[in-house]
Amino acid sequence: MFKSFTGLTVVEFDTICKGIECKYRKYEIKRLWRKSRERKAGAGRQFKLHLQNRLLMLLVYYRLYITYTLTGFLFGIDQSSVCRNIQKIEPLVKRCLPIPQRLYKLTKRLKTPEEVEQYFPGFKAFVDTTEQQIPRPKDNGRRKIYYSGKRKRHTIKKEIMVNEQGKILYKSGYKTGHKHDYNIYKSNRPLTPKKVENVFDLGFLGVEKDFPEQKSSFPFKRKRNKSLSAEEKEYNRNHAKARVIVEHTICSIKKFRIMSLIFRNRLKRYNRISDIVTGLVNYRVLNTVS
Repeated sequence: MFKSFTGLTVVEFDTICKGIECKYRKYEIKRLWRKSRERKAGAGRQFKLHLQNRLLMLLVYYRLYITYTLTGFLFGIDQSSVCRNIQKIEPLVKRCLPIPQRLYKLTKRLKTPEEVEQYFPGFKAFVDTTEQQIPRPKDNGRRKIYYSGKRKRHTIKKEIMVNEQGKILYKSGYKTGHKHDYNIYKSNRPLTPKKVENVFDLGFLGVEKDFPEQKSSFPFKRKRNKSLSAEEKEYNRNHAKARVIVEHTICSIKKFRIMSLIFRNRLKRYNRISDIVTGLVNYRVLNTVS
């Protein structure tokens, strides 16, 4: 039941909580003494919940994506305190997780084949894009750029790159729903070592032409009025079996319902929230692999 509510086992939760507790004092001193803060350090409302319960509340909110009102009822605080408790602790939680940006910086410094294979088993990377619905924008101009012709609704997109183990090595910031998957890839192309083969679906056709120096793999596309040969169908099946890992990873991300239901928060918070969720997925993958 704890895993259903939080997405973590009790042991995983305790381990993350200990890491946060170690850094919390230094984090709070820096937050309270920042130059932009108008009040003196120590002034203002105190947090009613213990740090452990604040982390638990954040995970329950991310996993179930219930309203602030219901979250406050469950944890015995008011609605505004829920928002304040979650937003103040998010930057610290992000620091304590293996977020994709941190892993991506490491992959750009890989040199030897042994180092490359450590992050890219089989010398393969799998790239895909996922969408999430947002409320219909009030501004007519914003409606156009956020409208996804594929989903027939207003969405935002993000691109991810995973390895064979399902570890997320790259995640882009959110993009507007009207952009095509390949246009997102061209503007934010994740760089991989030369020996690594990037595995795509047909939504990324054009990579081989625009980036010939990069090793790429695509399924065969059926031409008009022609059917695929038996060999081509067999190749497509094997390609899909290999590429299913990125679909499973997206599924793991969307099990946190804040990443699958209509995103009700402000979009300026989206990148931070998606960083934390992908970091939680990476944390579970790393524990499973080890």
